[in-house]
Amino acid sequence: MTGPNPMTTDVITLGCRLNAFESEVMRANAARAGLADAVIVNTCAVTREAERQARQAIRRARRERPGARIIVTGCAAQLDPAKYAAMPEVDRVLGNEEKLDPEAYSALGLRDGPQVQVADIMTVQETAAHLIDGFDGRARAFVQVQQGCDHRCTFCIIPFARGNNRSLAMGAIADQVRGLVARGYREVVLTGVDICSYGRDLPGGPTLGQLVRRLLRAVPELDRLRLSSLDPAAMDDELFRALAEEERLMPHLHLSLQAMDDMVLKRMKRRHGRDDAFRVAERARALRPDVVLGADLIAGFPTETEAMHRNTIDAVRDLDLVHLHVFPYSERDGTPAAKMPAVDSAERKARAANLRAQGEANLQRFLKTCVGKTVPVLVERGAMGYSPHYAPVHLDVSAPEGAVVAARVTGLRPGGLTGTPA
Repeated sequence: MTGPNPMTTDVITLGCRLNAFESEVMRANAARAGLADAVIVNTCAVTREAERQARQAIRRARRERPGARIIVTGCAAQLDPAKYAAMPEVDRVLGNEEKLDPEAYSALGLRDGPQVQVADIMTVQETAAHLIDGFDGRARAFVQVQQGCDHRCTFCIIPFARGNNRSLAMGAIADQVRGLVARGYREVVLTGVDICSYGRDLPGGPTLGQLVRRLLRAVPELDRLRLSSLDPAAMDDELFRALAEEERLMPHLHLSLQAMDDMVLKRMKRRHGRDDAFRVAERARALRPDVVLGADLIAGFPTETEAMHRNTIDAVRDLDLVHLHVFPYSERDGTPAAKMPAVDSAERKARAANLRAQGEANLQRFLKTCVGKTVPVLVERGAMGYSPHYAPVHLDVSAPEGAVVAARVTGLRPGGLTGTPA
């Protein structure tokens, strides 16, 4: 989140990495349109808590910038524009398609423009390429490769906020990455709503793995490439080949598992089972022995019993998942799961805590194996950065943001490692 500046347009970003990319597109669109004294709130809708945080951010923006125009966009605004338009703090509401359209910004500074500009996202057939110069205060850059999702998991509202799967051409992605590298970015993260569906709508049906390999060939000056969440049911052979052969593809895979009990996965309408996740992990480690795995997990999904929850905890341990994103299940109106028998909310939080505890134990075991090694650290701010395995490393001296520093790991600290330049 950027600090308030009464002379400019500030962008408040909530939610995912795709939102982070899109916020930079909006920042550039606002600057080109000459939009001043405004705050754009780019919302998330993945949980009820995310929407609560969005409303909180809107109210805070009004308090801090009493004279500014408050513009609300993102997934929450796309799903329920009327609710946000009714907030007294809000001047305008833009949909997820409109927020990326440069022409939408020319009218935002006018007092008599339409308050709500939100089209039917399900009718959008293509996603335009957007070239951005960089990220506000970031050493790594996020690059959008696709948009939307064709799947209908029973807990998820996001396809109705983002639309159907739409991929960007490989050439446009390479141009974006090449431009960011020229501006000093050493690491790029490929992101989207469902990146394993990349290319299915493009001529020839290229896969995510083919994109990774072609991108690394097309931009040899890129030091590090990382991937956002991967669907274990849709990781293609070329992606595994890239993991084995491309040193610049970081040894860190984050899997969209959500649960590790077959009945829960079936009720979630996921396309993988428990055994599938283990096969993905075994294949990845056979090809890249040092790879670390993370996962997205939902605790307390409707009908989940204690035994089902235990299956997921056991899998977190047995798969040695070290980077977890755990969410207590959150009802989303309009989804099938919201009509299923619910787990008590306090129990959901307790189960989420159990999962996080197991993940933290795994992480600590992994971090201990790093002590004494020399690792390349991408410095993000001050004296803190990340290793290729996405382990936070706190250096004992400051280094320039965006630099890659060879560091000897000297010990552990809460949430990460300590190190000194080698």
